[in-house]
Amino acid sequence: MNNSMINSFVSMHTLQQKLDILASNIANVNTAGYKKKEASFEDVLTNIKLQPAGFRRDGRLTPLGYNQGWGSKLVGIKSNFAQGPLSPTQNPTDLAIQGDGLFEVEVPSRDANGNLVAKQAWTRNGAFQFEPSADGTKMYLTTKEGYRVRDVNDQQIAVPVNTHPQIDAQGNIWAYPDGSATAGAKVGQIKLVRVARPQLLKEMGEGLYTLPTTGNAQQDQQILADNMRNVNNLPPNDTDRVEVRQGYLEQSNVNLPDEMAELVTVQRAFQLNARALTSADTMMNLANNLRG
Repeated sequence: MNNSMINSFVSMHTLQQKLDILASNIANVNTAGYKKKEASFEDVLTNIKLQPAGFRRDGRLTPLGYNQGWGSKLVGIKSNFAQGPLSPTQNPTDLAIQGDGLFEVEVPSRDANGNLVAKQAWTRNGAFQFEPSADGTKMYLTTKEGYRVRDVNDQQIAVPVNTHPQIDAQGNIWAYPDGSATAGAKVGQIKLVRVARPQLLKEMGEGLYTLPTTGNAQQDQQILADNMRNVNNLPPNDTDRVEVRQGYLEQSNVNLPDEMAELVTVQRAFQLNARALTSADTMMNLANNLRG
């Protein structure tokens, strides 16, 4: 009886975690740039229960003994970076990436000595805005949370005031004086990167991702160099194209019908394990109430 209860308890705990992941995906179905989460599971333990020699009979093809499982556990949650649909917004500061790429932004952070430093982070959410500088002479391109977007030279992107920017497919930013459509000047290029091993990315919230740190600056730089590839100005082709679309936002890649179907399946599995737990408890109650 205890084996059945342990198996059901472990499985219910794992299924509850899976339900939480599905609920998060469904809740963010309309969140721009959101990447759905996928869970990986493995058996907790499987051993072979030996049977007495009396179970051996003529004609039996299988060996004595049977596998006894103890449920499963969640071993990892990773983000699926598949392309989501692009939705037009007509907002010039809304940007979307067509292809396998990420925007790079600066997130203020504290180092080991307590000093304020700019930490690199990456996102697919291109719902940007312009934030005026302290002296009022230029505007910085930032996320909705105020994190500044980087260019190909790892500098913050800024455009002069009283201009309207135009951004081409390569991420080049052209600043046109208000009222002019021909006297634009290039002020920068948005940095686009591709991660070699997406499973290493850690979610920070707000659609931002970062790489793990070791505490050693040299090792952290090596991790960055090994996993991040600059994809600006790649030669045009149909299979490896990375482009910026101005006036568009990438929607979540969550497929609601698929998530709902999987939700029902997981709920039924949870219900089955709950009934197994109840049955084991009922049988233990009957055994305890037996009278000789």
